[in-house]
Amino acid sequence: MKKILLSLSVLLSAMVIAQQTNETTNSKIKEKEIEGVVMTKTKKAVEQKADRTIFDFSEQAHLNNGNVLEGIKKLPGLVATDIAGMMYQGKILDVYLNGRPLNISSNELNSFLEGMPANSVEKIEVITQPGAEFPATSGGAIMNIITNKNANKYLTATYSGNYNFSNEDKLRSRTSNSLNLNARNKLFGWQLSVGQNYRESNLNSNQDNLMFANTDRIGRGYFAKSGLTFDLGEDRLLLNYDIYHNKNDNYTSSNGLADILTKKNPDVYREVRFNALDAADTNNLRQEGVLTYQKRFADDKSKKLDFQFGYTKSDSKFGQDNIFRTGFFTDSNLGEPYDFSAGSVLENSSDMRIANFKVDYSQPLKILDEGKVSFGGLYEKQNFDTESKGLTNLEYQRQTASTYLEFQAKLKKFDFIAGARAENYDISGITRRDSSNTIIQENLIPFKKFKIFPNASVQYNVMKQVYALANYNKKINLPSISALNPNNNTFQGPNTQVTGNPFLQPTIFDNYEVKISAFDYAFIGYSVSNAKNQVAQIIRREGKSIFNEQVNISNMKIHNFNVGLPIPFMIFTKPLSEIMKFDFNPDKINFMYLYAGYQKHDIDNLKNNGFWIFNLMTQILLPKDIKLTANYSYLTPRAGYFYFTAEKPFNNSVDITLTKKFMDNRLTVSIFGNDILNGQVMQIRTNNPTGGESLFIRTKYDSRNFGLSVNYKIPTKNKLAKEDQNILNNKKEEAGGVLQQGQ
Repeated sequence: MKKILLSLSVLLSAMVIAQQTNETTNSKIKEKEIEGVVMTKTKKAVEQKADRTIFDFSEQAHLNNGNVLEGIKKLPGLVATDIAGMMYQGKILDVYLNGRPLNISSNELNSFLEGMPANSVEKIEVITQPGAEFPATSGGAIMNIITNKNANKYLTATYSGNYNFSNEDKLRSRTSNSLNLNARNKLFGWQLSVGQNYRESNLNSNQDNLMFANTDRIGRGYFAKSGLTFDLGEDRLLLNYDIYHNKNDNYTSSNGLADILTKKNPDVYREVRFNALDAADTNNLRQEGVLTYQKRFADDKSKKLDFQFGYTKSDSKFGQDNIFRTGFFTDSNLGEPYDFSAGSVLENSSDMRIANFKVDYSQPLKILDEGKVSFGGLYEKQNFDTESKGLTNLEYQRQTASTYLEFQAKLKKFDFIAGARAENYDISGITRRDSSNTIIQENLIPFKKFKIFPNASVQYNVMKQVYALANYNKKINLPSISALNPNNNTFQGPNTQVTGNPFLQPTIFDNYEVKISAFDYAFIGYSVSNAKNQVAQIIRREGKSIFNEQVNISNMKIHNFNVGLPIPFMIFTKPLSEIMKFDFNPDKINFMYLYAGYQKHDIDNLKNNGFWIFNLMTQILLPKDIKLTANYSYLTPRAGYFYFTAEKPFNNSVDITLTKKFMDNRLTVSIFGNDILNGQVMQIRTNNPTGGESLFIRTKYDSRNFGLSVNYKIPTKNKLAKEDQNILNNKKEEAGGVLQQGQ
């Protein structure tokens, strides 16, 4: 072990020396550069910056060979579950798509990401330290999914296709296809990305031995993303329109015990052992339009002034029909039969509309050695209405007005960021329910507050590409509309109910973090988040009925320790003197990347055990330029995760991908197997905050699948054509420090 640590320390030093040597050599080469030679930059698989970690999807076959959710679950440090949402290195994630929040969570978020082909994603940014330029509603951290490629001066096209299958009890197929078109003429540039996704899957569940269910799912997804850009002198005008359509059909056979209402006034319940068959369908349509004007200044290229108007409309419909329920009453000695058809069980719909206008300005400022000032404002209005069987049971309105000011400065080896964001909230609404044919109307708990959210960070540059960072920020997380929705948008059996909670309150976070990172890949850090009114899911049992609900946790802390370390295999075979001479390129060497994280949830009046997250990714270069990538993820069991205890690890999977490039790297072919040991299962024991007995929940997807993916890039007519920025949901350059904010 000491030898490995010593080798790694020397190896890291060698990487610095090699990089400095390369920079010196490259500067000499440039003096003698031959006209027509094009220098290309290799993309980094993982890139760590002061405020974010960037994962490249476009060149990593083991991430982009399925749907987006499957790829995300392979990222080290990320935990994604159906019941508790997503966390990265201990921080609750607010999920953005191309710089704008999706504003959905849990099951709806997972379904949305399942309907998106992973090969349509360029990269994923996890902003672990969102500054004042980001909305205070970003919570603990932001995961920004950035799609599509850059456009060239000539028409180009890229096709991506994927086929995979699972075979639990029968063969189930999944396919995805996408086409990206890019072009520019003398007047404007345009981009269009279209695609489809078809997936068959299976889910088995056991809910406290009260109900056993088997669900066959068929999902269909379609999307189109378009962008136009006009150059107006130094300025630019960008127009974007995106549309996403998901349609899912579920067929569920179930059996178990239930208490059935057989008489009213007074109510009489009888126990039934039942068998049932239900059909459910989901239809989601999301449309987004954005108009952006980017003002640039000829006298100072680093000055930026952006105006943006955005509008989002999202409609969702969910219906469930009971085809039959059969069985017998258990209290009858004669085995009295139970034969019933409930017909339409659920008819739910929702309509969300968000309009926002924002202004962002930044310019260099002489602060210490150098610096920058950024400020701006945002106004946003959101309406969200839900309906159940003709009754509008939620009318939710939110208006947010905010402004921010942030300074960045540099002094020798120190980088400083300090800022604050002021936000004013006006949240109100009404909810209705039908009780014994009487409509009961209640006002939501209003949230009308003005709050200031400060942030500050300091980074010390220990040596080239080695940084020490300390950060603090205060954030707020508004309950997602899917958590507020009082209607059930998942399967409901005769003894199960799933509901949202329109009375949920916003969560306030105080986030602290210290971290040391080296050479973009190695890091060690500790963070703690103090959360007030954290939104969480609870599952409780009353008699023979199971209720799945959303609640606020008054106070909790999330502790997280994490470490990541790359280990090139050459340290076991080469002397240190030779390693120090090596020019490292992660795409050209055999290596292993180790990640380990420890997380603990401290909740009042609840004793939770912490848990470890382990992720191991290995890259091996085989003969004939074939690349093998193996990924292993594991989360220790007996761990407390909000109000649940994991009896089996949430993550326990092995994924293997073999990749080969052809035709001068224009054609990439991959064969893969995901969860090849079939170890992915969610098995939990609930911890009810109101007391009562715990109950047992087990769900198992057909996560083991095998398949083939292809990616073909049609070459441009001119290999020296200048590239434009991505105009599909364009975001500011990273040098500007922010992406588009939508909330």
